[in-house]
Amino acid sequence: MPLSEHEQRMLEQMERALYAEDPKFATALEGSGLRTFTRRRVYQAVAGFLVGIALLMAGMVVTQIWLSVIGFLVMLGCAVLAVTGWRKAPKPGEQPAGASHTRRQARQRRSMMDRIEQRWQRRRDEQGH
Repeated sequence: MPLSEHEQRMLEQMERALYAEDPKFATALEGSGLRTFTRRRVYQAVAGFLVGIALLMAGMVVTQIWLSVIGFLVMLGCAVLAVTGWRKAPKPGEQPAGASHTRRQARQRRSMMDRIEQRWQRRRDEQGH
């Protein structure tokens, strides 16, 4: 559920106050949850990749092609997850990619929607509705 304009303004004010009071603490908090989640996801993908190798080898040993295919697909999926998770992981002390850009886009979208609504209201008022 998206935040209302008032809630977004309040959140931005709290962020600015936190940065003003303790910038070192704010920088330490920034992105840490995402970084831990991403690191955990990469580790899980590596473990899944190893399970995929085990399935592939087991399928070859017991000559069950379907087991080898499943092992290969597990390996492929986990490799993709590990690579995409590793690329998205923010460096320590770095903002997550696009955080400020996303806020700017939301403001622009909001102002564009406001202009459209104003035009719509003006047209309705001119037509006498």
